[in-house]
Amino acid sequence: MDAPPQDSPASPPLRTFVRGASAGVRSVFFYVLIGNYVGLGALSYEFGFSIWWMVASTLLVWAAPAQVILISTLPTAALVEVALAVTLSSVRFLPMVAALIPLFKAPGVRQRDLLLPMHLTAISVWVEGMRLVPQQPRGERVAFYNGLGVGLMGAAVIGSATGYVLAAQLPPLLAATLLFFTPMALLMSSARNARALLDRVAFALGLVVGPIVAWLSLGLDLMWTGLIAGTIAYLIHRWRESRQGGAA
Repeated sequence: MDAPPQDSPASPPLRTFVRGASAGVRSVFFYVLIGNYVGLGALSYEFGFSIWWMVASTLLVWAAPAQVILISTLPTAALVEVALAVTLSSVRFLPMVAALIPLFKAPGVRQRDLLLPMHLTAISVWVEGMRLVPQQPRGERVAFYNGLGVGLMGAAVIGSATGYVLAAQLPPLLAATLLFFTPMALLMSSARNARALLDRVAFALGLVVGPIVAWLSLGLDLMWTGLIAGTIAYLIHRWRESRQGGAA
């Protein structure tokens, strides 16, 4: 789709916001997030948190991995340790925010206008934002992105509340299966976003290395899986580039 003319009259902010929220509801990530947060809602129930606490953490933290850390460590770890772990897990959003800021630059856009878009930035919102925001007139991009983020965040709230209620009412075995929604949803979204060969190789290697690391009981399974699979994928990528350069 061609980008709309940049000098076209800007739509009212509310209408642009609603258009962004509608794009979020139509996105495949809307349904991925519902499935993802169903598992998180069930997890929060198992750890004894209230449904309102779960919804509030979704609105304030808005990052599934960070919320898993928060839910699983808060009952046993010191508050400072939990805060540090959640903060470090969210550092990955800094490059995403840096990539978004140039898209929002427009006359009349103030720094404080970017606070809400930055908070709404998550992997799902960022991916859809990078795809859809450049198609919007510059004067409407902030409002559109805010609507997109709120629309996708709504899916997370629906999913977390649903998972919590189901975990409270279902038999223990069925409630336990809800916990598998989180890793499966993350797995599917990662597979969908793996477009470059480097990403696909790293993804495939992670599926192989992960079970091996878990079987070896090394501890810190995700960290070692990422380091090993990512390093091998990077070396393969560099070797492939060097061969292509030599052939040229």
